[in-house]
Amino acid sequence: MNRKIELLAPAGDLEKLKIAVLYGADAVYLGGSSFGLRAKAKNFDFEQMKEGVEFAHAHNVKVYVTCNIFAHNEDFSELPGYLREIEKIGVDAVLVADPGVFAVVRETVPNMDVHISTQANNTNYHTALFWKSLGASRIVMARELSMGEIKEISENIPSELEIEAFVHGAMCISYSGRCLLSNYLSGRDANKGACSHPCRWQYYVTEKTRPNEYMPIVEDERGTYIFNSKDLCMIDHIPELLDAGIMSLKIEGRIKTAFYVGTVIRAYREAIDDYLKDPKLYESKKEYYIKEVSKASYRGYTTGFYYGKPNEEEQIYTTSSYIRTYDFIGMVLGYDEETGLATIEQRNKFVIGDKVEFLRHSGEIFEMTIEKMYNEDGEEITEAPHPQQIVKVKVPCRVDEFDMMRKEAENPVTLE
Repeated sequence: MNRKIELLAPAGDLEKLKIAVLYGADAVYLGGSSFGLRAKAKNFDFEQMKEGVEFAHAHNVKVYVTCNIFAHNEDFSELPGYLREIEKIGVDAVLVADPGVFAVVRETVPNMDVHISTQANNTNYHTALFWKSLGASRIVMARELSMGEIKEISENIPSELEIEAFVHGAMCISYSGRCLLSNYLSGRDANKGACSHPCRWQYYVTEKTRPNEYMPIVEDERGTYIFNSKDLCMIDHIPELLDAGIMSLKIEGRIKTAFYVGTVIRAYREAIDDYLKDPKLYESKKEYYIKEVSKASYRGYTTGFYYGKPNEEEQIYTTSSYIRTYDFIGMVLGYDEETGLATIEQRNKFVIGDKVEFLRHSGEIFEMTIEKMYNEDGEEITEAPHPQQIVKVKVPCRVDEFDMMRKEAENPVTLE
C-alpha cells in the first residue's frame, strides 16, 4: 500500500494530546479558545497550543486545529488575528465548515492546509472537487455515507485530495452533527460549539388534554432515550476502510478522558500496524482489539452508516449510561530503576491486593497484583483512597511517564 495511513486522535487538553501522541497517533486535532465545536472541552490557549505543537512535532505527529463553527457576523472580527497566531505556532492544518471562514483562511494564511469538516455535509465527489478547486487538501466524509459511497468518491477525485472519516466514538443524532435541538431546548448553539447533548436525555410523550400524564414511548416505566445512539466502532473493519480510499482514520472524543484516548488509540495503532504487516495476523486478533477498546467506557457498538442505514438495533432505548468494565486508577509520573518503584498519581481508589493492568505506550500491557505501596513520605500504606494522591508502587518491570494503571470494575455499568 503506497498511501500513508493516518491515525487521527482527539486532544481535548494538553495531557490528552501528549497521551495521544505517545500511544500511537499520527496526528491530533484540537480546539483553540474560539471557533471550534467542542466548547465543553478544556481546549487550548496559545501558550498551551504552542507547547502541544512542539511536543507533537518532536514525535513527528501533526496538529490540526478546528475552526469549524458556522460563523455569525461578529465572529469574523477576531478570526484573522487568530489564524495568524496559530500559523506562527506551527499548526499543520485547520478544519473548516463555513465557506466564509474558508475564504478568510485562504486570504489570511494562504499557505495553511485546509481540511473540510464533516459539518460541511461532504456526501459526493462533486462537492469534494469543488472544495479542491478552492484549495482544500482534505475532505472529512459525512457520517451518513456508506462504504460504497466513500469508495466511489475516492475513485472520482485526484489522489492528492485526502479522505478522512470517523471510525470510532459517539454518534450524533443530527445530520453530520448539524443540530438545532440543543439551541431550541437549552439555548446552547451546537453549531458554535456549545451542544448540551439533548439526544442523550430521557423523553416521554404527553397528550394535549392530559398535560400531566407522561407516557413512555416504548413499554418501559422509565421512559425512553429515543435519540441515544450506540457508539461507532470500526476496528474490526480496517481492510474495508482502507480499500474505500480513507487515508485518515479519525477517533471522536475531545471531551472524553485521557484513559479513553490512550486505550482506544493504542488499540487502533496495533490493529492498523498488524494489518499492514500481515492481514492474517490482523484477522486472528479481531476479538482482542474489540476487547481492548471496550476497556474504555462506551455505549455499545455499531458500524453506523458504513453498511447501510442504521435501524432500531443501533439505538439504546433503556438508558444513557455507558458500559464501563474497567476503571482508570492511576497515571504513572515516574519510575526508579534502583528500587523498582513507580510513582503513581491516583485517579480512582486502589488497595493492596488489587489485580491491576498497566497500559503502556511503549511495551506490552502487563498484569500484576499490588503487594507493596508507599506514601510520599516513604511510609507503607494499604490503600490509595484520595483523588490525585501520590503513591509509590512496586512493579516487576520498568514503566514510563503517561503509562496508565487500570483494573476491572467492581460494579460495571452494563446495558440491559
